[in-house]
Amino acid sequence: MNPSEQITQHISELADWRGTTIAHLRSLIHTAVPGIEEAWKWDTPVFTFAGKSIVAVGAFKDHVKLNFFKGASLNDPHKLFNAGLEAKTSRGIDLSEGGSLDETALKELIQAAVALEGTGAKAKPASSASKSKPAPAPKPKSKPTASSSKSKPIKSAKKGK
Repeated sequence: MNPSEQITQHISELADWRGTTIAHLRSLIHTAVPGIEEAWKWDTPVFTFAGKSIVAVGAFKDHVKLNFFKGASLNDPHKLFNAGLEAKTSRGIDLSEGGSLDETALKELIQAAVALEGTGAKAKPASSASKSKPAPAPKPKSKPTASSSKSKPIKSAKKGK
């Protein structure tokens, strides 16, 4: 089975909001960087570019995590990183059921991660200005409004409601 098939199978085996979320993130990643490749490493989907690991998407019991391998070297002006903030090289974004995510900002972060790999730069912490306070995990919205900015709720695959 090739990596794309393994990822598709993994998503289908997660018959709850996590599978739907990973499928949506997969689509966003491909939209952000056409030509990004899928790999299956450490029993999780990993997205690579020019042979370099860019971001992994993992399913956990109560959250989905995006792990940027060189996230500490990326500027995060939208404060998406909310996990692994003390790690030397990586940074993460933990998503909870019903949370929202600024998809435009995420695409920019993915593009920046690919650009960083393209420069061949070694991972080093970004300026302290971009690492102020950790962003809280996305919180469920009671009901979406027409005035919502770029944040979109994570689609849930709950059945029977």
